[in-house]
Amino acid sequence: MTALLAALCIGVCIAEAATLVVRPTPRLSSRVRPYALGARIELGRSADLVPYATAPNVLGDGIVGRLFGPPLVAITRRFSRVIERQGDDVLALRLRQAGMELTPEEYRVRQIGGAFVFGAAGFLVVSIFMGPLLGLAVGAVAFIGGAAKARARVDGAIADRSEEIRLQLATVDQLLALHLRAGAGPVQAMQRIVDRGRGAFVDECADVLRAIRAGMPEPDAFRRAAQITAEPAAARTFALFAATAERGADLAGALLDLSNDIRDARREDLRATATKRRAAMLIPTIAILAPIMLLFIAAPIPKMVLGTN
Repeated sequence: MTALLAALCIGVCIAEAATLVVRPTPRLSSRVRPYALGARIELGRSADLVPYATAPNVLGDGIVGRLFGPPLVAITRRFSRVIERQGDDVLALRLRQAGMELTPEEYRVRQIGGAFVFGAAGFLVVSIFMGPLLGLAVGAVAFIGGAAKARARVDGAIADRSEEIRLQLATVDQLLALHLRAGAGPVQAMQRIVDRGRGAFVDECADVLRAIRAGMPEPDAFRRAAQITAEPAAARTFALFAATAERGADLAGALLDLSNDIRDARREDLRATATKRRAAMLIPTIAILAPIMLLFIAAPIPKMVLGTN
């Protein structure tokens, strides 16, 4: 066994040294995909959810990545099917909505790796002090908890990105309406926002413009952006652009109305949050001061009723 491991290590070192002399051929999938996107739409096929995803090899394009990458991806896929039932398309969409530049394979490798670390740590700690059987049980629970933590991290990132888009959207819609009233077209107004702005919603607008430049029709690009965005208000904005590109409408006025609706909804959310926090501030008063007041009130009752100290 030792000789086999030594031979394997020597082979890996020789292969890595060979890559320094003869560089591996770079993959062209990430470069060809933007040009193939328009052809896919013209042929009636669906566009990629992540148009600029990296290669699925999670260990790189070297010799080690090509040897051990596919088996590692296959193993993590099997474990991921036990933990999560969502497919690659749903997972890719969730990662995009979370703003994570990861492929589904890379996410699964990190999820299973983190879960394995949690499980191994729980097993070792409990096994040392309480025995191996209880260590196995705690390790299994820690493994599930580590996998759930990775999914919760994605959910939290989606919620944070949605909140960021909601905060930016009212101002961006007003700026878009300003450019439209100044005589710019919908795509030109969005291009000006992308050139001068920064933020999550601006990044989604940049993806729309990138798809249009790749050959996708404007209504389809806006409609696709409305389907994959994490924020409903942003979906309404893209739907307005798609309707304008197809039928024509007063896009500037609709954007101003949508901006006012977003501000009103934000104001109502702040009022609801303030009400909840005001109620939460009463909890220390009720939990600490109320028992003390009851003790002061109830202390003289035995003397008043029974005449005793």
